[in-house]
Amino acid sequence: MSRLTDVRVKAVQLFFLPIKTRVPLKFGPEVTTSVTVARVQIEVESAAGKRSIGWGETPLSVQWVWPSTLPYEERHSVLKEFTIQLAELWSKFDEGGHAFDLGFKFIDHVLPAALEAFNSARVGKEPMPWLAALVCCSAFDLALHDAFAIANDRPVFATFGRDLMTHDLGKYLGAKFAGIYPSDYLVKPPTRLPAWHLVGGKDPVKREDLDGSEPNDGYPILLEDWIRRDGLKCLKIKLRGNDAAWDYERLIEIGRLAIANDVWWLTTDFNCTVQEPAYVNEILDRLLREEPRIYGMILYVEQPFPYELEQHAIDVHSVAARKPLFMDESAHDWEMVEIGRELGWTGVALKTCKTLTGALLSLCWAKAHGMTLMVQDLTNPMLAQIPHVLLAAHAGTIMGVETNSMQFYPEASKFEAQFHPGLYQRRNGEIDLTTLRGSGFGYGEETLKRPLPTPAFG
Repeated sequence: MSRLTDVRVKAVQLFFLPIKTRVPLKFGPEVTTSVTVARVQIEVESAAGKRSIGWGETPLSVQWVWPSTLPYEERHSVLKEFTIQLAELWSKFDEGGHAFDLGFKFIDHVLPAALEAFNSARVGKEPMPWLAALVCCSAFDLALHDAFAIANDRPVFATFGRDLMTHDLGKYLGAKFAGIYPSDYLVKPPTRLPAWHLVGGKDPVKREDLDGSEPNDGYPILLEDWIRRDGLKCLKIKLRGNDAAWDYERLIEIGRLAIANDVWWLTTDFNCTVQEPAYVNEILDRLLREEPRIYGMILYVEQPFPYELEQHAIDVHSVAARKPLFMDESAHDWEMVEIGRELGWTGVALKTCKTLTGALLSLCWAKAHGMTLMVQDLTNPMLAQIPHVLLAAHAGTIMGVETNSMQFYPEASKFEAQFHPGLYQRRNGEIDLTTLRGSGFGYGEETLKRPLPTPAFG
């Protein structure tokens, strides 16, 4: 039965915003120096006849979504082409309902068929992965949730209860979730969140690491300067995952610097490159013996192993026995989270770039099964930062939120920072969400007045 609060998509626009990094960002074996951000506007009409416009945005982070030996520009062009095709499909998506239900239908039915057709048309070429398809779709999903919430004069995270949702979670997650709604798993959001700083594999830590190519733009370069300026308490350390000696020494170097500067927590990110649990176990065990304080500061370990769980069904219970072990790239959806839990993973790193609808389903399934949550960044600038931090605030994470766009392209968000300064700078180790008010994601009218390029669609 339809409700007056249900909506239907009436129009779609897609914009591509290019950004260059101020310093290189290493993803696994590749280095990022630029990114294209997809910004989407969706107009909806409610069953009551009310029209509203919503916005969503996601960086098309090529190296993260599609690790490959193919040239960067080839993959980049493919992602943009597929995103344009999705804009057309969303503009023709003639379904009515709650944004959650519409998002689920598109992700579960339309998106797989679109990806299959797209890859089939690229005869003889490496297929674009499902993770890339989700990232291309996420800006549309976010814009739909924003538009739905505005049409019903609610903040987005106040739309996931029985009063607005047509179906309970039983429809999406199975009979055990009958009578339960996403709102049952959300928490009252704090106004401030601890901020995690990313220490990339190419980031200089000490003065001897500087080679003269670093930018002179007024922003910190050395890790210690970042820690002191932003009052950082949480550091995420990117490791190689295929060079145990380097990884161990990197942990020691940053761990000792962290202790000297009153940092509280560390986490390790092996970038999906580890093939055997023994690799991680040996590093952790050695830390426990030789550097017990640094070992104690490691709050959790993030995604050491290849993210295709069905092809790489590695039993990881031994790692999780040492430290909480969080899925990131593997957590495409709640069904992958279920597989991961059986293999020994204990936590889930949520990302809005895999669609908010999908992130909420993973959140609900994980919480129901005793798994811990984190919300990880995709170096989200501009509008992309806002749903990202709101998800963290409502999820109830193990410790705050990762947020690093201010490290790698701070100038990109200067326009939005005029209206939400606490979201685009870290002070006393935290970000401040108090400027986010009103319906939808709380962007605010002024924040949406950024000059945009000619639409790629619509």
